[in-house]
Order: sequence, then structure tokens, then C-alpha cells
Amino acid sequence: MDPTNHPVRVILADDHAVVRAGIRQFLEHGSGIEVIAEAGDGQETCELIDQQQPDVLVLDMQMPKASGIDVTRWVRAHYPRIGVLILTAYDDDPFVTAVLQAGANGYVLKTASPEELIQAVREVHAGRSVLDPSITRKLLSQYSSQSGFAPVEALSDREREVLTLAGRGHTNKAIGMQLGISDRTVQNHLARIYEKLHAASRTEAVMRAVSLGWLPANLGEIDER
Repeated sequence: MDPTNHPVRVILADDHAVVRAGIRQFLEHGSGIEVIAEAGDGQETCELIDQQQPDVLVLDMQMPKASGIDVTRWVRAHYPRIGVLILTAYDDDPFVTAVLQAGANGYVLKTASPEELIQAVREVHAGRSVLDPSITRKLLSQYSSQSGFAPVEALSDREREVLTLAGRGHTNKAIGMQLGISDRTVQNHLARIYEKLHAASRTEAVMRAVSLGWLPANLGEIDER
């Protein structure tokens, strides 16, 4: 996408006004991003999404009235095309796992640089998922050490091809074009992959496949949706 043609319309949600002001300044300094509204709690966030229907939601984890996890679930149920980027100070495994399972497209820590945050918004808007590198390492370690996980079923060669391309940031349409199959067939393959790997998102599926040695380790270090 050419950012000069259609600005990425963002709603920024954080319960600290000073934090919102700083993040807004960072985002709007990046070419092609426009913060169209701000919210200070989860309920207000959902109301603004209804009114504005942004391209991307930049969302704090801990907010009054509804948490970032609650808002993410609500967005996925009502506006599945809106990208959700979690921007938080929390890197605890339960938070990360819960928000990814809720359907967030990205998880970035507030220690990220302005350039990293701007790029994360653009990547989420482009249909890809983004994980903070430190989160990626923790998830890979977590999946590798969880011997108590339910047994996984091996992926077919085609399913590995689909998941590899998804892990490299390709959309369903792009995957279909490369493999000579329809978007719907790609969706069906991904659904089967999620079922086999007991994953709720592309992020989880890629991480689990990497931890099992089924995909190259560097896929866990890049954007993947």
C-alpha cells in the first residue's frame, strides 16, 4: 500500500492521557498514519470503533471497564477486518497467550522505538501480524518446554507450504496465487492446521510448528499473517 494515498486510520486506546499523547505524536509523525480518535477505557473504545470503524486499533492491555483482551474479543466478533495491535508494558506469558488467542494481530511492548511502533501499525494494516522480538523468544521457549501439550498431528506437505507462506507475511490471496489454489482452499488449510496444532491464530500455529522443528526457526522472528 502507498501510505500517501490512504492514511491508516487509527483509534488509540490507553487509560493514561499522557501516554496517549506521546504515542499519538509518534504515530502521526510517521507518514500515512492518522489517529482519528482516542479512548481512555474499554467501553469507550468499543463505542468509538462502532462510530469510526478504523483500520487499526492500538490498544493497551489494562484499562477500566473492559480489558484489552475483552476489547479484542469484541472487535473480532463485530469487526473482524480491523487490525488489533496490543501496545503494553506487560510481557507475562499468560497475557501474551490470552490476547493472541483472543485474535490480536500484533503484540508490541512500550519499550519499542517510535520507528518500530509505526512499522507495526503498517504491518498490521497490511494484514500481517507482528510480535515484539522478546515476546517471540519467550513463546518459542514456552512451546518448546511444554511437554504436557495435547499431542499434535503431523502437517501434510501442502499444509506446511501454506503455513510457511503465512509465516512469511503473505495474505491468503497471495498464498493462493503462489500455490495455484483458491482463497477458500487456503482458509480451509489454515483451519485444519489450527486444529492439528491446537492453535487459535497464525501466530500460535507458526510458533508451535517452529518449536516442533517443522518450520525454519527464523519464521518465529518475523511478521506472520
